[in-house]
Amino acid sequence: MTTKEFWKTKTLAELSDRQWEALCDGCGKCCLAKLEDEETGEIYWTSVGCRLFNGETCRCSDYENRLKRVPDCVRLTPENVATIPWLPSTCGYRLVAEGKDLPWWHPLVSGDPDTVHEAGISIRGRVEASEDELVDAEDYFSFIFDEEP
Repeated sequence: MTTKEFWKTKTLAELSDRQWEALCDGCGKCCLAKLEDEETGEIYWTSVGCRLFNGETCRCSDYENRLKRVPDCVRLTPENVATIPWLPSTCGYRLVAEGKDLPWWHPLVSGDPDTVHEAGISIRGRVEASEDELVDAEDYFSFIFDEEP
């Protein structure tokens, strides 16, 4: 284990801001609109991206101001990561919070930010609409993935 493998030796709360940001693999899944069944709590993933989502880079187009511009944007913290049911099973934050290692395609492991896309983990090319394009809540139903993307 090298000193670069900080996620193996530190808790989420112990990470520096730079380390915290590096845990994001750039998949873009958290920027998808999700629907929750109020009765069962089941999460349905859609192919609808946040209005600030850039589908080519799989990143927020205004990350610094996202919380002001998108009121329902969720800021991940060491305290809330373990309590957010819609974090993808592949999410670096979730994996570390669960005491698991990062997969081979994670940029911190591979050293290459493109491996998340090459491995088919990211949603690059799979966003079919922006939330700004949809008028009614019912519009989202036509964009539901069969399973977690």
